[in-house]
Amino acid sequence: MTDDDLRNLDFAKAGGLLPAIVQHADSGAVLMLGYMNADALRETLARRRVVFFSRSRQALWEKGETSGHTLDFVSARADCDRDTLLVTARPRGPVCHAGTATCFGDDPATKAETLAFLSQLESVIEQRIGERPDGSYTARLYAQGPKRIAQKVGEEGLEVALAAAAETDDKVVAESADLLFHLLVLLRSRGLALEQVVGELAARHSGTK
Repeated sequence: MTDDDLRNLDFAKAGGLLPAIVQHADSGAVLMLGYMNADALRETLARRRVVFFSRSRQALWEKGETSGHTLDFVSARADCDRDTLLVTARPRGPVCHAGTATCFGDDPATKAETLAFLSQLESVIEQRIGERPDGSYTARLYAQGPKRIAQKVGEEGLEVALAAAAETDDKVVAESADLLFHLLVLLRSRGLALEQVVGELAARHSGTK
């Protein structure tokens, strides 16, 4: 968000405050609703942590300044009327004072949030590969190289097919989960992301490919 963007926001409509909907940058989950005045937004952009304006205290407050559960700022954009903000962030711990992941509870609210777990899993895989913790299957498999990972994807694909032909639905789901995990590791080993695969599917659906 640029200085021009800030100047174009309609703070006057609601007495100097804009509702700020905070969304998880990776999962898409709606984390909370807060309010920002111009100073809070400027501080958010400067600190790279989400800062709100407290209506009860009539002062700026950085989310997590007491608990340590801050919101690492990623981006902000305004709606079409320039009077509401959509803020994306990555939380460091539970967002709600009640201890839940969001102010709306722990359970994913939408199918999109549930599917977005794949993005979180990509991040976990990348972390395991980078840190190589003792006992990590992911790190051990990655170290064996793309050919071994490709072999595992083939084996898991066969397991899915066999389960689909003769096993229960639970077995099909479990084997599909194994296949997806190993596919993510394979993509990582090639420097590719699941987003690129989804982009390919979207392009085919739209008729651009």
